[in-house]
Amino acid sequence: MIIIYSGGMDSTVLLYKYAPFIKLAISFDYGSKHNDREFEAAQYHTSKLEIKHIRVALPFINELFKSDLLKSGGDIPKGHYQDLSMKQTVVPFRNGIMLSIACGIAESIGAEKVLIANHSGDHTIYPDCRPTFIGAMNEAMAYGTYTNVNILSPFLNMSKREIALLGNHYKIDWSKTYSCYEGQDLHCGTCGTCVERKEALEGFDNTQYLI
Repeated sequence: MIIIYSGGMDSTVLLYKYAPFIKLAISFDYGSKHNDREFEAAQYHTSKLEIKHIRVALPFINELFKSDLLKSGGDIPKGHYQDLSMKQTVVPFRNGIMLSIACGIAESIGAEKVLIANHSGDHTIYPDCRPTFIGAMNEAMAYGTYTNVNILSPFLNMSKREIALLGNHYKIDWSKTYSCYEGQDLHCGTCGTCVERKEALEGFDNTQYLI
């Protein structure tokens, strides 16, 4: 199997959970403000687990798509994921594009499954993270490949807190993951993903939120 791996909390837990079975980890550089920081974290964990890791550039997304998550976009909104303003961070059909590319790579290298770490907290504002989308995309990928490549999305109905608890089981160093949409050296602590990260890690020992 292969994994779409950002270097954030959720995909890092997924990486550790399925590490013995992963042939390849793919990080996508689509021009977000935080891609570079995420990639540093992704390199750390894939190197530690001795998993092959590649970076796939998708410059057309930053050039042609509209989203404040992108370098070509406006300021990152502050607040919780449930706030209407967070829709400004949606990159249109991002998961659809990444899953399509990962599907083609999977068939090319003989992998049957593509791992993705979307979770229930994503459902509110990200349509390409919802169960209906994942189900439809899974069916399309299976029909569109000779080897019936499909999606494995084990966190689909889990909360970020539940994912964080699972990550503690694997003794993941959270300071070596990156989530902030601002892409600075330290997490801003106020964007949607930072707020969700703090809630997920609340009360944990041996974690430092700002890295």
